Amino acid sequence: MSDAPRKSGGGDTDRQPIWTRPERGSRGPVPAHSRDEIVAAAIALADAEGLAAVSMRAVATALGTGAGSLYRYLSSRDDLLDLMTDRAVGELRPYPQAEGDWLHSMLLLARRQLALHRRHPWLFDVSHRPSGIGPDSLAWFDNCLRVLEPVRCAATAKFEAIAMMTGVVSLFARSEATSGSFSFAGGDLTAYPHMVAAFSQPSVPAPRTDLFERTVRSLLTGLLLADPTETAQ
Repeated sequence: MSDAPRKSGGGDTDRQPIWTRPERGSRGPVPAHSRDEIVAAAIALADAEGLAAVSMRAVATALGTGAGSLYRYLSSRDDLLDLMTDRAVGELRPYPQAEGDWLHSMLLLARRQLALHRRHPWLFDVSHRPSGIGPDSLAWFDNCLRVLEPVRCAATAKFEAIAMMTGVVSLFARSEATSGSFSFAGGDLTAYPHMVAAFSQPSVPAPRTDLFERTVRSLLTGLLLADPTETAQ
């Protein structure tokens, strides 16, 4: 994510992250709702109907107020999406205590991320948009870096590994949400000999570790260890 300024028709506030600005404007009557209430209503709407359903008007309706009143707190829908994303990331707290080596700890964090994406499927849709990084997102990165302190590699490699782990988490969550929508069943594979050969091979027992764990382990060791075969201590 980026802190690059976005233009949404406002003034200087559009060039500042939402977290650095006052919770509400200084002019006009005292608003009836807090920023926290607005974000909570927006998240509930996104959980129930998807991110496309989240508009300033829809959130205002859920709160029983007019859309114009929300602009006393926010200058755009982008502000709202930034706050929603950071609030969701805040649900990852409290971070699990380290158990064993750094790789095991990162797997615990990845599983917690996966559970978060299952609760809020719309996080996949906000992960690709340019936005500011909020305090809870920064705290998450900081905690991951704490876990990775024993790993001897460049800080840039650690940042890349954390970002890639998050990407893997979102892809697994997305795959779970759409499972069953794609199948080779009923298709004529005659013209595809390699697929025919693959499907004709006898099935083998599934590995003891699940695919998610194997993927995260392979990703982190491949990116962070000069020799992926060395111990992850």
